[in-house]
Amino acid sequence: MMDLKETLSVSIDALRANKLRAMLTSLGVIIGSASIVLVVTVALTSRKFVISQIEAVGSNLVWAELVRSSEKAQPLSYEMTLEDLQAVKDTIPEAAQVAAISDMQMSVVAQGVVRPVTLIGVTPGYREIRRLLILRGRYLDAVDMETRSKMCVITPQLAKRLFGQDNPVGRDLHVGELIFTIVGVFKERVETFGLSDIQAESVLIPFGLVKYYTGVNTLKVLDVQAATPEDVPSVERQVTQLLRSRHPGTAEYNVQTLAAILTAARDISLALTIVLIVIAFIALLISGIGIMNIMLVTVTERTREIGIRKAIGAARKEIMYQFLTEAFLISGGGAVLGILIGLLIPAIVQMFLPGNLRVPVSPLSVVLAFVVSCSTGLFFGYLPANQAAKLQPIESLRYE
Repeated sequence: MMDLKETLSVSIDALRANKLRAMLTSLGVIIGSASIVLVVTVALTSRKFVISQIEAVGSNLVWAELVRSSEKAQPLSYEMTLEDLQAVKDTIPEAAQVAAISDMQMSVVAQGVVRPVTLIGVTPGYREIRRLLILRGRYLDAVDMETRSKMCVITPQLAKRLFGQDNPVGRDLHVGELIFTIVGVFKERVETFGLSDIQAESVLIPFGLVKYYTGVNTLKVLDVQAATPEDVPSVERQVTQLLRSRHPGTAEYNVQTLAAILTAARDISLALTIVLIVIAFIALLISGIGIMNIMLVTVTERTREIGIRKAIGAARKEIMYQFLTEAFLISGGGAVLGILIGLLIPAIVQMFLPGNLRVPVSPLSVVLAFVVSCSTGLFFGYLPANQAAKLQPIESLRYE
């Protein structure tokens, strides 16, 4: 039986005799294997980016709000209060941070311009939970919260609307009968486009001022930050139970987390990945058919050579192994080149991306691309190899 070294030597010589044909045949494998690596890389990167964007709305966030009826006024006993906030702090050990807001729709006046704004009273810890970014100046500090000082921070949209390109820090902001001093400009870490409690034109003030202005200490939204992602379901359950125990049984509260949104994002990412991988497999399937066609042509062209080899004693299996080896070299070589291209492109793209965004390459995708590509070559190379092995020596020698 012909040894492996001789089989490789004969197969390589055959491929070298038709270099252009071998390169064109392997082109489909190169594209297919590169596609698998790139598809998995893009899927992992996009999944990581989307999930990080969602999580940036709030770290391990659980939030609760009263379900309000539009048909009739609800009793004041239904409303969440600062006592509920304190109860969460005292009774839920997994709660790393607790904060709340209460808002009012008001109008502000600055430099003769009147604008409707959302006046949001925030308790300590709100910035940490919502991960707000300070663009100018500072955020409300502990002294501002405790003394109910008339300090505020505003959104960049409101700052631009009222002050243009001027620095708003230190300027006065008239809200009704109150005059606030702007100490900072903030924005959400991830833009929620007004779908959260922070609108495009919002003003954050100490919660005590809202209580003073309205005469009530009710909360619109109660935010709880779980210590770890694993604690989120437990915190959600405990917050629900606590609110039910502290308010009338007819009161209904909506306690939510980011889990549903994160699950939906992961499912969408997985579905897109599967679709793209199927497309890559189709490319490999087409390349496999191309390998089979070229190998069939090769068998026909080399019929006389096969007859000579059989006449001098080459066994059927030796002929089959030779053509299978050629198919493997075409698909394996194409897979290696495709994988290198698939690794090179993310490395180049990484240089043009922000420093906090990484492009992870999955080792599994590299292994998958190589195995699938080689298997495709062997699978579609079997028919031509088997056909070559079945040729009769006498008929082959007579072939012209």
